[in-house]
Amino acid sequence: MIISLITAMDKNRGIGKNNKLPWHLPSDLKRFKRLTMGHHLMMGRKTYETIGKPLPGRVMIIVTRQKGYLAEGCIVVNSIQQAIIEAENHHEEELFVIGGAEIFKQIFERADKIYLTNVHAEIDASVYFPEIDPGAWELITKHDPQQSENDQYASDFQVLIRKH
Repeated sequence: MIISLITAMDKNRGIGKNNKLPWHLPSDLKRFKRLTMGHHLMMGRKTYETIGKPLPGRVMIIVTRQKGYLAEGCIVVNSIQQAIIEAENHHEEELFVIGGAEIFKQIFERADKIYLTNVHAEIDASVYFPEIDPGAWELITKHDPQQSENDQYASDFQVLIRKH
């Protein structure tokens, strides 16, 4: 199973502030939906609570240390390893890790692929994506999307794979 991280980050690797996305980028949200549809999504509890509900067409696996935490329509586990096992048990081919920062940090060394949206801005972030070592990752695609008039900032989309 491929473990893929999917995120948008600013020029300083900022990915969020106060448990929210610090921008409005409809073109990135469309890409996120297209890439993740039909797959399992792993996320931390705070990320799930920001979303607020299960996303249609996807299986959401929430990782939390809170015992007894329930989220209707989602799988709740207490470790990243349990989340991986759940996805494997459902024959997932590509598990998408969608955040937050602590989950990214914990699984980063196990990730095979990164779907990255580079936001061409510097925002006041409170959480950051891990440093991407160019010696460990290979850029396989990059393109500048057709910006939506509703996109708050310009951005580009990249896909990186781990060098072996």
